[in-house]
Amino acid sequence: MPKVKVARKSTWVDMTAMTDVAFLLLTFFMLTSNFVKKEPVLVYTPSSISEIKIPETNIMTVLLDKNGKIFFGIDGQTTRRDLITRMGEKFSVSFTEEEIRQFTLIDLAGNPMGAMKTYLGMGMEQRENPDNNLGVPADSTDNQLRAWVKTARELNKDARIAIKADEKTPYPTIKKVMKTLQQIDENRYNLITRLEGPSDEAPKK
Repeated sequence: MPKVKVARKSTWVDMTAMTDVAFLLLTFFMLTSNFVKKEPVLVYTPSSISEIKIPETNIMTVLLDKNGKIFFGIDGQTTRRDLITRMGEKFSVSFTEEEIRQFTLIDLAGNPMGAMKTYLGMGMEQRENPDNNLGVPADSTDNQLRAWVKTARELNKDARIAIKADEKTPYPTIKKVMKTLQQIDENRYNLITRLEGPSDEAPKK
C-alpha cells in the first residue's frame, strides 16, 4: 500500500512580543547600568574581606600605580572646572578656556602643575601614554597632592576620599599619601580593595 504524503506547510511565528521584551530589557539595562570610569593606568587592587561599598558619586580619588605614580580626581565637571582654575591661580599657571574644558573631561589627572598645560594640549591617545603621565608630586619639598586635596575640599566639603592603590605599589608611596592627608586634617578615607572570594580548596583536616 503506498504511503500517504503529507503536504508541507510553511510555519510563521509572530516575533513581535519577543522583540518588544528584548528592547524593554535592553532599555532597562542601559538605564540602570553604571559605566566604569576609564583610568589612566591599570591597577590591580589587593584583596580583602571587607564588604563596605564606597559611593560612586561625591568622591575624591587618589590613585597609585605599581610604579608609585600618584593621580588625583574628583567627580563633577563643574567642580573640576573650578578646581583647575583655582590650582592655576595658586601655581601661577594660566589655562585657556579649551584647556579648562579638556580638564573637565578627565576623571584622573597625574602630572605636576608645570606640565599640566602641555598635558591638556595633547590628544586623547597621547594622554593615555604612560610616559606622558608623570604623577602628582607628593614630596616634602614639592607636595602638590596636598594642594589638590585641600582645594578640592574647599569646593566640596562633603566629598569622601578614596585611595586606590595597586597591590604592588611601594609601601613608602602609600605612607607618603596618608601622611599628606594627615597634614591637612583629612583623617577619614576609604581604601579600595578587591573582595576576596571563597577558597576553591577544601580545608585540610
